[in-house]
Amino acid sequence: MRIGIIGTGPAGLFLGATLARRGHAVLAVDRDTGPDPDGTWARRGVMQFHHPHGVRPQVGEGLLAELPEAHAAWVAAGAEPIVFVLPDGRRMTGGMRSRRATFERALRDVATREPGLEIRRGHVDGVAVSGGRARGLVVDGVGEPVDLVVDASGRSGRATRDLTGGPAVEGDTGAAYVSRQYRLHDPADPGPMTNPLAWQADLDGYQVIVFRHEAGVFSVLLVRPAGSLRELRHEAVFDAACRAIPGLDAWTDPGRAVPITPVLPGGRLYNHYRSQPDVDGLVLVGDAVCTTTPMFGRGLATTMMQCRELLRRIDTGEIGGFGAWCDAEMRPWVEDHVRSDDHARRAWAGGDVDLTGPLPSPLIMAAAEVDGRIGAALGPYLAMLAGPASLDTVEPLAHAVYAGGWRPAPAAGPTREELATLLRRTAAS
Repeated sequence: MRIGIIGTGPAGLFLGATLARRGHAVLAVDRDTGPDPDGTWARRGVMQFHHPHGVRPQVGEGLLAELPEAHAAWVAAGAEPIVFVLPDGRRMTGGMRSRRATFERALRDVATREPGLEIRRGHVDGVAVSGGRARGLVVDGVGEPVDLVVDASGRSGRATRDLTGGPAVEGDTGAAYVSRQYRLHDPADPGPMTNPLAWQADLDGYQVIVFRHEAGVFSVLLVRPAGSLRELRHEAVFDAACRAIPGLDAWTDPGRAVPITPVLPGGRLYNHYRSQPDVDGLVLVGDAVCTTTPMFGRGLATTMMQCRELLRRIDTGEIGGFGAWCDAEMRPWVEDHVRSDDHARRAWAGGDVDLTGPLPSPLIMAAAEVDGRIGAALGPYLAMLAGPASLDTVEPLAHAVYAGGWRPAPAAGPTREELATLLRRTAAS
C-alpha cells in the first residue's frame, strides 16, 4: 500500500519505518524539522518532549522486535536497562532509563535511513474523503493520494478532528506541573529511590517524582493543583522548594548534581480517549487515541502497544478490528487515570476517601501496606501486563482497610500551604 502518516513523533517514526520495511511506500508529514545542525532539538509544539518520561518494557521490546538497529542506537546513546530482583530471586527488566529526546533521536536516526519512508516537512491541512473512505492527505494545499491514512499527530492534532467527533473520555485533572533536568557529578551516586523507575513523594497537597534517565541525568517533576505554587517556574524558587522537601534535597544537593536545563513549566494535564473514526482507511494511533497524566509514566508504553497491534492487523488484513481492540485495551487505562486523578484532586482539597464506589488504583496499591494479600496482585498491573480490571479481585480487601479507618500518611515535608509561604518569600527576595 501507499500509506500516509500524520506526525513524526514516536508513533509516526516507528510505524513509518516498520511499514516501509514491510514493503509499503510511506509518506510521513510533520512541521518539525528534526534536530538542528548544532544538535539542539526544540520540538516546538510538543510540550512533553523535554519533560520526564517513564520508559516501560513495552518500548524496548517493540524496538527489539521490529527495529533492533534503533534499540542498539538508543543503548549506544546511553539508555540504560532497569533491572530489579523479584522476591523469589529472579531478575526482571523493568524498562529503560532514558530521556524522551534520547529515545526519539535514536529512532529518528534509523527511520530517516529506511528505504521506502519519505519524511516530509509540511502541514497536513486535512484528509480527503469520498464514499466513506479516506483517499489521501492534503499537504500544504496539495493532494497526496494514499491507500491508508494513519493519524499519529497527538491529542491536539486537527487534521482529522472533523472526522472523529469528540473524545469518548476526557478529563481535566485540575493539575499542572513543572520539571527540571539535572546531571549527577561524576562519580556521585543517585539519590534515594522508592521503586525501580523513580523516587516519589506524595506530600500534603502536591506530589514530587524524580525520574532517572541515562548517563547520570535525572528529572525532577513537581505536580500541583493548577493555579497554586505558580512561583515554581522561577529558578531560585524551584531551588528553594528542592531544598525544603526531604529526599528531594538529597537528589538536588549541589554537591551531588547540577541543573542542565532551566525550569520547564508544563500546562494543565488532561486524560483523553478518542474512539476510532467511522471512516474506512483512516486510523488513529498513539496520543491521538489516548493520553494520560505522567505520574505513572504510561504514555510511551500505550503508544508502542497500539503500534504493534496496528502492525499485526495491517499484516493480517484485520485493520477494521483495531477500534474494538483500542476500546478494550486502551480506554481502561484512561478511565483508570480519570478515577485516580479525581481522587488526587479531592485529597489535595482536603477531602476524605470516597467509599461509596470502587476505589481508584492508587488507594488499592497504598492499602497493600496494611493487607499483604493486595500486594501479591499488583505486579502484572504495575508492569501493564494486565489492565486495571486485574485489581478488581483485591479492591474489596482495600475497601475494608479504608472502611476500618486507615489512611495513607503524606510523605514527610512541607504542606502545600507551608511550601507556598516559603516560595512567596523566596520570590519576594
